[in-house]
Amino acid sequence: MMPTPLTAAGLPAGRHGFFTREGGVSEGPFASLNCSLSGADLRQAVLENRARAARALGAEPDMLVGLTQVHGIEVAQVTEVWAPGAGPRADAAVTDRPGIALGIVTADCAPVLLVDAKAGVVGAVHAGWRGAVAGVLEATVTAMLRLGATREGIAAAVGPCIGQNSYEVGPDLRDAVLAQNPNDGNFFRTGIRQERWQFDLAGYCVARLSAAGLAQVESLGIDTVAHEARFFSHRRRTLAGGGPIGHQIAVVTL
Repeated sequence: MMPTPLTAAGLPAGRHGFFTREGGVSEGPFASLNCSLSGADLRQAVLENRARAARALGAEPDMLVGLTQVHGIEVAQVTEVWAPGAGPRADAAVTDRPGIALGIVTADCAPVLLVDAKAGVVGAVHAGWRGAVAGVLEATVTAMLRLGATREGIAAAVGPCIGQNSYEVGPDLRDAVLAQNPNDGNFFRTGIRQERWQFDLAGYCVARLSAAGLAQVESLGIDTVAHEARFFSHRRRTLAGGGPIGHQIAVVTL
C-alpha cells in the first residue's frame, strides 16, 4: 500500500500533503511510514518511506529536504538540496525553487504548510507550543515575503496535531502563552486535574497566522493522539510508559 496524504481545501491539490503513518515499510513501533531519521528505525526503511511520500506528490525523492528540528524560530531558505539528515537546525523552511520539496516531521506538534501559488513560494513549519509562542509562524511568513509572496496571497493549513481534548498542560505553558498575549486565554479549557488546562494548539496556530495578516488559514482538525492506527503520537507514547516512536511527515512542493 502506497501512502495517501491528507490535503487542505485551500492549498493546491497534488502539491502538498499531510501524511499518516500508513503506507510505508518500517516495522514494529515504527510501522509503517516513519519518516524521522533521528530515531532508532532502520535508515534504509526511513529513506524508502520518505521517497514514497515525495513520489506521492510528484516530487523526486532526492529533492525532498528536511531539517534538524529544535523547537525554535529559525527559518531556512532552501536554494539547493542537502543529504538526508544533514538539514540545518531550524523549524521552518521556505523556497521559491521549483522541484524542491520541503518536509516537516511531527508526532503531536503542528505541521503547517503555506503556499503562495501566484508568487511561486512555499513554506513548511514545525510548530510545537514553544516555537508557536516564540514566533516561528510569523518568521516563516516574513521569510516568504522576502521571496516575493504577499500576505493576501499566502494560504496556510495546520495539519493533524495533538487536539485540545488530549493536550493537558501545566501552568508553565499557560503562563508562557498569556505572557505573549493576555487575550489568548480562550485557547485554554479547564482541565480535569487541579492547576491543569486543555490547550488548543491548532486553534492557537490558526489565530497567530490570521493575526499575521493571512486571509486564508484552515485547520484539518485531526487529533493525532486519538487515532493510534493513523498517527504517531509523543503524548500517547509518554502515557504508555515510553519506548521508541516514529514520526509522520508533511510535505509541500512547487
